[in-house]
Amino acid sequence: MKRTLIALAAGFAVAGMASADPIEGTWQTQPDEGRVGHIQVTPCGDGFCGTKVRTFDTSGAPVQSPTDGVQIVRSMVPQGDGRYTGQVYRPANEKVYSGKAAVDGNQMTLSGCVAGGLICKSQTWVKVQ
Repeated sequence: MKRTLIALAAGFAVAGMASADPIEGTWQTQPDEGRVGHIQVTPCGDGFCGTKVRTFDTSGAPVQSPTDGVQIVRSMVPQGDGRYTGQVYRPANEKVYSGKAAVDGNQMTLSGCVAGGLICKSQTWVKVQ
């Protein structure tokens, strides 16, 4: 009986890992305003949201930032083939942009767009967890 319970628990753990969406995890941003951040992306509503959990200076030293704990990626809804649409918040200018993301392995290209998506600025983030 005990072995059966352990096998069931292990099976559920593996099934949970297998069903994780590729966008889920912790991502390191490109340098912006002289700092990099770690953004933790988790399910929220019908999509995924990403909150800044840590900040580092460009030498890699941890620093305190008023944007730690701020939701950067908002309501990114899967569109298929590793692509998502939603919103992106840029703390440097306190604006929310129409956003899109594309995940390919351990890299994600995240874009904030204006003018109906005609003009976009992108960053490539690397998955750290």
